[in-house]
Amino acid sequence: MRKYSIFAVAREAMRYHAGWEKAWRSPEPKRKYKVIVIGAGGHGLATAYYLGKVHGIKDVAIIEKGWLGGGNTGRNTTIIRSNYLQDPSAGIFDKALQLYEGLSQDLNYNIMFSPRGLLMLAQSEHEMRGYKRTVYANQLQGIETKWIGREEVKSLVPILNIDGPRYPVLGALYQERGGTARHDAVAWGLARACSNMGMDIIQKCEVTGIRTENGEVRGIDTTKGAIDCEKLSIVTAGHAGTVANMAGFRLPLESVALQAWVSEPVKPCIDVVVMANLVHCYISQSDKGELVLGGGIDHPNNYSQRGSWYTIEETVRSLVETYPIISRLKMLRQWGGIVDITGDHSPILSKTPVKNIFVNCGWGTGGFKAIPGSGWAMAELIAKGEPGPLAKGFGLDRFTEGRFVDESVAAGVAH
Repeated sequence: MRKYSIFAVAREAMRYHAGWEKAWRSPEPKRKYKVIVIGAGGHGLATAYYLGKVHGIKDVAIIEKGWLGGGNTGRNTTIIRSNYLQDPSAGIFDKALQLYEGLSQDLNYNIMFSPRGLLMLAQSEHEMRGYKRTVYANQLQGIETKWIGREEVKSLVPILNIDGPRYPVLGALYQERGGTARHDAVAWGLARACSNMGMDIIQKCEVTGIRTENGEVRGIDTTKGAIDCEKLSIVTAGHAGTVANMAGFRLPLESVALQAWVSEPVKPCIDVVVMANLVHCYISQSDKGELVLGGGIDHPNNYSQRGSWYTIEETVRSLVETYPIISRLKMLRQWGGIVDITGDHSPILSKTPVKNIFVNCGWGTGGFKAIPGSGWAMAELIAKGEPGPLAKGFGLDRFTEGRFVDESVAAGVAH
């Protein structure tokens, strides 16, 4: 594929943009591949990309039931950070952040990465102590974060009400490297790079079965026919459990809806990302002026991407008290995604009971920020058959051995 550049834009402008080629191919599936990745979201595409780039494995098919990036990758609030408490979490999320910082150049595709800084508000004494503990842990992990007082928080976010009666602001955990990226651009850039390496992206192709023999994977059955493979990777987020059932094993997951919405566009009023985790609401402003707002999970287990009104009501009530100027804004649109949550609120990157089937799931509400790091770790696991340093702590065996990576509170989300 031709390289994108300012010269290419100028050349195409002269001929009315008639010479652009498709960003990725849409071929029919072959009879067999070395590796099949189920799920053409960010994590699946990143897995395939690093399989080719780092390990030289390019005989890969990425199978998608719907359309590329149509799941959680296109249904999030685009936040990127790595200020986690536990060492395994900090390791994989900071690897992701490092890769995000150079991903536009690596892919020759602008993912609109914006390291605008990220604040996690402390609105109780317990949160304040917890975030200071995270700052100390991050210092030991080599991750730059700091604690800032309420006055500095107010200077960074002038629209914030720091003296709210229910949710006063006592300070914040601040990561200057944190920020946002364009979610669909991440998927499209990875897809273009994978296609350029000769990988096949097969959309509108539902997996209906997984074939095994003597405890080892042999291939998959799909609505476009049977496809054989040597190795199989399940990267289907909230539907990972249902796909794993086809191979004869269960995953310790719960699937729930997570909602977000955007306001009508307004003039620039907030140039950082702010998370208020006591009530689990977070806010940033898009390049179009919309306020991007996220809420907590819908607690009943479900597969509905619609979400529920009570979650919106509770989140908006807290947002209005924290940011009074947004009280009269209209909601422009709302959406939901299906997230998969484990018992310790940390992901699973692991071998499975079936030989040469690998699983990447359990990212909960933190999937988008982990995409490049997850893909890097998963590619290493598939290529070598054993987890590398990034994936080592996230195996399925931790649930039987009691080696939990407990981010249920340390992740700073109100689950």
